[in-house]
Amino acid sequence: MKKITVILVLIVVTTILKAQNFQQTIRGKVLDKETHQPLPGASVILLNSNPIIGVISDADGEYVIKNVPIGRQGITVTFIGYNNSEAKNIMVQTGKESVINIELVEKVENLNEVTVSAVKQKDKALNDMALISSRSFAIEQTERFAGSIGDPARMVGNYAGVAMQNDTRNDIVIRGNSPIGIIWKLDDIEIPNPNHFGSLGTTGGPVSMINNNLLSNSDFYTGAFPSEFSNGISGAFDLRMRSGNNSKTEFIGQVGFNGFELGAEGPFSKNSKASYLISGRYSTLAFMHFIGFGTGTGTAVPYYQDITLKIDLPTKKFGKFSLFGLYGASHIDIGGDKNDTSSNSYNMHGMHTKFSSGLNVIGLTNLYFFNSKTRLKTVLSAQTSGNIISVDLFKVNPEYTQQYFRSNNSQKKISVALHLKSKFNSKNNIGVGCYLDYNIANLLDSIYLQENNRFSTLRNVDGNFLTYRAYTQFQHKFTDDLTAYAGINLFSVSLNNEISIEPRAGIEWKFTPLQTISFGFGMHSQMQPNQIYFLQYNDTINNKYIQTNKKIGLSKADHFVLGYSFLLSTNLKFKFETYYQNLYNIPISHLEKEFSMINAGADFIIPIVDSLQNKGVGKNYGVEFTIEKYLDKGYYFLFTSSIFDSKYKGEDNIWRNTAFNSNYIFNLLAGYEFKIGKKSFMTFDAKTVYSGGKRYIPIDISASNAAEELKYDYTQSYKNKYEDYFRLDLRIGFKINGKKISQEFAIDLQNVTVNKSTFTQGYDANTKEIYSTFQQGFYPMFLYRVQF
Repeated sequence: MKKITVILVLIVVTTILKAQNFQQTIRGKVLDKETHQPLPGASVILLNSNPIIGVISDADGEYVIKNVPIGRQGITVTFIGYNNSEAKNIMVQTGKESVINIELVEKVENLNEVTVSAVKQKDKALNDMALISSRSFAIEQTERFAGSIGDPARMVGNYAGVAMQNDTRNDIVIRGNSPIGIIWKLDDIEIPNPNHFGSLGTTGGPVSMINNNLLSNSDFYTGAFPSEFSNGISGAFDLRMRSGNNSKTEFIGQVGFNGFELGAEGPFSKNSKASYLISGRYSTLAFMHFIGFGTGTGTAVPYYQDITLKIDLPTKKFGKFSLFGLYGASHIDIGGDKNDTSSNSYNMHGMHTKFSSGLNVIGLTNLYFFNSKTRLKTVLSAQTSGNIISVDLFKVNPEYTQQYFRSNNSQKKISVALHLKSKFNSKNNIGVGCYLDYNIANLLDSIYLQENNRFSTLRNVDGNFLTYRAYTQFQHKFTDDLTAYAGINLFSVSLNNEISIEPRAGIEWKFTPLQTISFGFGMHSQMQPNQIYFLQYNDTINNKYIQTNKKIGLSKADHFVLGYSFLLSTNLKFKFETYYQNLYNIPISHLEKEFSMINAGADFIIPIVDSLQNKGVGKNYGVEFTIEKYLDKGYYFLFTSSIFDSKYKGEDNIWRNTAFNSNYIFNLLAGYEFKIGKKSFMTFDAKTVYSGGKRYIPIDISASNAAEELKYDYTQSYKNKYEDYFRLDLRIGFKINGKKISQEFAIDLQNVTVNKSTFTQGYDANTKEIYSTFQQGFYPMFLYRVQF
């Protein structure tokens, strides 16, 4: 081990001492933001270059700036009749070309008028229809922010209004809503849970399948989102995969939390603009377990692997075709060693669980321009996801094992989507679209009922149904400083023949060059997870199974948001938002009067409750503050705070806290970057979070002892919280540039104060005691990346 350390140090020192004036290329496209048409003749200048280095975009809107010195660089883009745009803090490295696409907004004012340009909001959403509760994020942040470990979901947990429920998973709670209310879109394809070890119907998991090395800047929404988004009442990810380099072949190798990774990209030929992008990853946690580091799962070993592919094929007559594919598989065996009494957040004492999950998505898109103002995007996709689960209960003294739960569930979807967008002029643009989804559910599971001493079938179904969605949205710019948006979404489900019509609207007014006020409203709805619709009730009197949930309707929510932002300087922003959300049509149970589907997602699996009715209600309201210093002169910081309340009513008509009502959360992040010599960089990043504790349902110890199994006191559901949560994460990174290779070393130190925050409580039938499971303890994670 000492020899390896000495060799690594010598490599680093030698690389620094032999540093040359290394350079790289910045390339990309200049596009109209609304139409995505190329803008030939745009001026692209390298900031702070002396003498000035600049180029003009060609007939396809493409530009290439060669011989750019490595390090942080920036470009400014100008074009007649359009607002200027800048891209700053581009990390130029020798191992990979920097591809920066710039979208320009056409000016509304007459060119002869004298106008004062406002300072651009650097986190403004890429989607021009999004005016409030939205922001874009740079993919570099998914690693740069301490504790994010390359995961977009963990990274957005630092934003105002967002909370993480579990250190070992990436489920996110937005404004007190369940994580299952989040919409995931990847390259305009709606996808199910994109996480390893994720359960059907949920949206989180311990390890993301989304490879951040393959993403470009993307959008995140926390409420009142545009009408093109449907089937979600919480928030949305609109992730965009980047295209492979169409002029140069490049490779990447990486070892980190998300896996051992190998990737490649490049053109298919020198004379073609077609490109490919592919990457595969394999479980790092399995290797970490092998060398003696705990994974938070006791003696269990988590195995996972994923492959991501994108092919771009532009044509002259038929537009641009893109083929996208995502494959992921994972499995784990927890609790198989009866002598292992360690606690973890995945399994209870006296329980042996085998869990496997899988996801396959393939999509084909075509982007076709009818003219310079109108484009049509056609999306064809197919996907399948599933779980195989077995759970056994056991006792040590006396020795006893009972099969408890078996499940083999999968769901499939074939989808066709059309998105038409047209720009009438600099003031008006419109978008219309539709989705047709054919859904297939193959569900088979059963559970042991101790009181009847037999297994009961929960679902044994091969079902299918259609969903149809359509939307239209219109944006009008009264001036460059005053913009209004209106849209409507139609959502229809063949299972219950329900049709939901949902208006959306927003307005944004820059009443000074530095200050903006905005308002948004939206009606939103969401289907229940498939397992809920096809749950079977065992009618023992008539000796048959009945699907009592098949006709339940959509859950619905009305979002109202008011926002204000103030650009204190070019790189410093203050933002405030307040909101109220009215939730209704929530499925509840007349048999379990405290139950509501509003709390589904608080556990790893979807609850098993039949005979549901759409009579439940809920409400979320709160205020959020953000102070953000964008990366400039080597440092950044971000402070966010959220103070909120989240309530619901079940069949008993009593207002209760939801499972996600932690009431408050505060985040503080900061980072500093500096050069070592001419070609190397060191980074230091820190994050701290303080929030209210997790709500819980207390265990009824008397009933549990009598039954010799876990029993809850549901009359006290979510009344109390565990102790407040605190965590401090640190990250140290080092980047080295060689002549044609760039390398990065980093270490993430999570929960460096080793703070013990309670995650949940369980019941041990062997000892007849209640025990606590804690959030993740101190956990170091290393990263090594090489690009060439």
